[in-house]
Amino acid sequence: MKLREIYNKENSPVISFEFFPPKDDDDGQKTAALLNEISLLKKYNPGLVSVTYGAGGSTRHKSEELTKIINSKFELNVMPHFTCICSSRHDVDTRLETLTNAGIKNILALRGDVPADTTSCFQDFKHANELVSYVRSKSDFSIAVAGYPEGHIESPDLKTDIENLKKKVDAGADVIFTQLFFENEKFYNFVERVRSAGIKIPVAAGIMPIVSLKQAERILSVIKVKIPQKLMSGLERFADCSDDIKKIGIEFASNQYCDLIKNNVDGIHFYTLNKSDAATKILNNNL
Repeated sequence: MKLREIYNKENSPVISFEFFPPKDDDDGQKTAALLNEISLLKKYNPGLVSVTYGAGGSTRHKSEELTKIINSKFELNVMPHFTCICSSRHDVDTRLETLTNAGIKNILALRGDVPADTTSCFQDFKHANELVSYVRSKSDFSIAVAGYPEGHIESPDLKTDIENLKKKVDAGADVIFTQLFFENEKFYNFVERVRSAGIKIPVAAGIMPIVSLKQAERILSVIKVKIPQKLMSGLERFADCSDDIKKIGIEFASNQYCDLIKNNVDGIHFYTLNKSDAATKILNNNL
């Protein structure tokens, strides 16, 4: 099923989950464990699951294999990430063919992280809208793109950020998946800016339950997002007690989820970090 069919008013809100291929998994045990986590989440009838890969395409082959397994084993709609940084048109054509042959119908089109050495990296694509336009011209894939409630880390301001998002939508995107956020008002304000710009496609809200202080510090270092002081203070207070930190993070995300549901969002996308327990508790708390 394509994104255009998944994200319609009758299905709202669409629940979805994101996973990534395990690294250093020569014996297959990590992949087997991940598949078990996916099986536990399948009972919540996700509209789709997405599969990411490492910076610069470092785990792209593993991502494609995981995508195929999920598609065949669980019969779930799978949306692999598809970056264009350091890629040629030929690279894109080859991957489109691979995914088509695997029966995949949806992709999340991204620029991808720019490596430190950019001299040999920009080939045929510099921005995600160029990838969206190219894929749209070459295939019938349904295409999702990324949105940033608090702005992309490289964007000078929110106005420019929306202008760049509109370029991706005008190029042929079907759904917007947002970067994670911790203040729902930031998301609602983002949707308002999106609609004011004439963008009418569905917007799925991305949430990530914090389960460790290290995770929170990592988030702050790589993306433009604010963690509310009340939440951060609680995490720091229980820095030496992982169970309490996890409890605080899940409770906070549960409240986020409940509020998003009440406000009739188009979809909620869980960044699972390959674990089912946090998302399971949040969903069970709100049944």
